[in-house]
Amino acid sequence: MRDDILRYIKEQRETVISLQRDLTAIPALGPDNGGAGEREKADYAVDLLEKLPGVSVRQFNAPDPRVPCGHRPNIAAVLPGADTSKTLWIISHLDIVPPGDPSLWQSDPYVLRVDGDDVFGRGVEDNNQGLVSSYLALLALCDAGVTPPVNYGLMIVADEETGSRYGLEYLVDNHPELFGPRDLFLIPDFGLPTSELVEVAEKSIFWLKITVHGKQCHASTPDEGINSLAAASLLIVRLHKLGELFPKTDSLFKPANSTFEPTKKEANVENVNTIPGRDIFSMDCRVLPDYKLDDVFAAIRAIGDEVESITGVRIEYEVVQANQAKPATPVNSEIVQKTLKAVKEVYNNNPNPWGIGGGTVAAVLRAKNIPAVVWATWTPNAHQPNERASISKTIGDAQVMARILFDES
Repeated sequence: MRDDILRYIKEQRETVISLQRDLTAIPALGPDNGGAGEREKADYAVDLLEKLPGVSVRQFNAPDPRVPCGHRPNIAAVLPGADTSKTLWIISHLDIVPPGDPSLWQSDPYVLRVDGDDVFGRGVEDNNQGLVSSYLALLALCDAGVTPPVNYGLMIVADEETGSRYGLEYLVDNHPELFGPRDLFLIPDFGLPTSELVEVAEKSIFWLKITVHGKQCHASTPDEGINSLAAASLLIVRLHKLGELFPKTDSLFKPANSTFEPTKKEANVENVNTIPGRDIFSMDCRVLPDYKLDDVFAAIRAIGDEVESITGVRIEYEVVQANQAKPATPVNSEIVQKTLKAVKEVYNNNPNPWGIGGGTVAAVLRAKNIPAVVWATWTPNAHQPNERASISKTIGDAQVMARILFDES
């Protein structure tokens, strides 16, 4: 490993602040979040990258008539290595989520606030930190005039926050030439403050909206109606049986078991003395990859059939989201082993491969049997008011990326 590269990155506090200030000032909201897309932020990133000697920059625009420019921009910037048949890709994303209630912010979410080691603003962690870290490593290489062992590539994509249809998914489907068989993929878009979470797998996600139809009546004459709230409550209690029906555990995940949780409850009647005739609630299920979501849905419906028979209600089901887990990235794969080694070298900790319950953009790659790792040093506080990112961790993460690049083991 070139110590001069690590020293250069370590000295870039002001660069981090400057880049975060500029990026935070550009509200790259996709049209699903009420914005005009990522074009302005992409232009800023392209301008930065094109100024670096030896770096080739290409843009891949996914058509989208909902935004003023008519497309969603994706960027691939590559510094050639001694071996040009292999690329270490760092994949970050341009888009952000809305700030939410402005009264919950201590400062303007689109004006960077610096407090010691922390920067505050919408998008500073998700995903400006990953973009800045990957750029710092590239900047260090270009400043030193160093040719890395393999290509170093920055893939900066659109639409991560609302499904990746116009981002990484578009690139995988329409530009397969970007994804070489020997390439390595690191996605700095989730992590823990300890830096020890190296994400290699995800649970399946199943969201279900359940509507229980009874018969409304006056609360003083309950026999004249069918209480949908009572039936919904019985159904919720009986759905706890799902844990017994799908009992497997996997130590790769935390928690190790599948989870089946009732969450959102919609309002029914407005007054106390009316028995409700309709109740609506939702389920959030995070299911180990061993199980098929069709089997989970069938088990839920079977439990619902029992409740219908007991109470006389009619139950409707609406699948809100059903994402079957993609194959995990093998723990012994090159990108996992090099990431674990580099994280330990920079942070002097004990990183481990983990599976998580949430979904990440890595699923797009894993669906194509492309090994990918999701890793960063996060608070994490993405999507929250007063979102913040650590300057020193942004620098440390850039050093991890550099170490992975120069690891020829």
